[in-house]
Amino acid sequence: MPTFSDRLATQIRQKKTPVLVGLDPRWAQIPDALKSGKSESNPADVAEVFETFCRKIVDVVAPLVPAVKPQAAFFEQYGPAGSAALASIIRYASSKGLLVVLDAKRHDIGSTATAYARGMIGATSPWGADALTVGPYLGDDSLTPFVDVANERDGGIFVLVKTSNPGGAQFQDLAFEGKTLYRRVGEYVQTLAAESIEKTGCACGYGNVGGVVGATWPAQLTELRAALPNVWFLVPGYGSQGGGAKDVAGAFDADGLGAIVNNSRGIIFAYRSDAYKDRFGESRWEEAVEASTRDMIGALAAETTVGRL
Repeated sequence: MPTFSDRLATQIRQKKTPVLVGLDPRWAQIPDALKSGKSESNPADVAEVFETFCRKIVDVVAPLVPAVKPQAAFFEQYGPAGSAALASIIRYASSKGLLVVLDAKRHDIGSTATAYARGMIGATSPWGADALTVGPYLGDDSLTPFVDVANERDGGIFVLVKTSNPGGAQFQDLAFEGKTLYRRVGEYVQTLAAESIEKTGCACGYGNVGGVVGATWPAQLTELRAALPNVWFLVPGYGSQGGGAKDVAGAFDADGLGAIVNNSRGIIFAYRSDAYKDRFGESRWEEAVEASTRDMIGALAAETTVGRL
């Protein structure tokens, strides 16, 4: 099997877009027709609704985008039923040809990190995700197990580098010896990405180890793109958090590769937004999902080097 990095590059080129659709189901925002006869107080009911909702989104976006990103927390809060729904969605998205980035932000050390990695990364894992988000702040021995499993199974990881939330700056922007903490983390991720290219033979120029860098920090995106030439960026913060196409332009290389840009609420709940609610309404919510996805694809093509794909 090709490496995760090469499969991602191929998918982006084929779809001509780096749009990543986030699957963050929220009970209150799901169309009422899908919740008919179900109770929010019953975890099994919620899990069933979430699975149906996300499957319908996958059906809409699979022809348009390279990947989806289910957020584990929205499912896990409903216990075993929610976790089962999450596993089913991952498998369903994969069956539709989408790459799946599981946003679970795991981090630990030693055998515990290895257990997380083996449970979640790769098509042969129980969860079956292609890639996983991980935290870096326990140091290199907390990342090595994730990297090893990703390389072994043709999977990937995305390490938190410069997150989209305002509070992330509290620690990530701390500087010592002339460099911010996020820059130091990013440079270590670059080292891991370059090593993964050597170990796995990635052909696209990017490794299986990527970094999470928010759309809400345009200057830092540009800075890190120049400093981390072999690192895929997963860029959150587009849409509902305020980031737009111009803000993420610095994440891409000259050929339009190098990043995947996540949009969750702005796509999956588009029917509720001012831009689409009058045009589609709740009864045509799936059409709103498609329209918002296509609009984001067009905006990135117009405002960034993605237009060169």
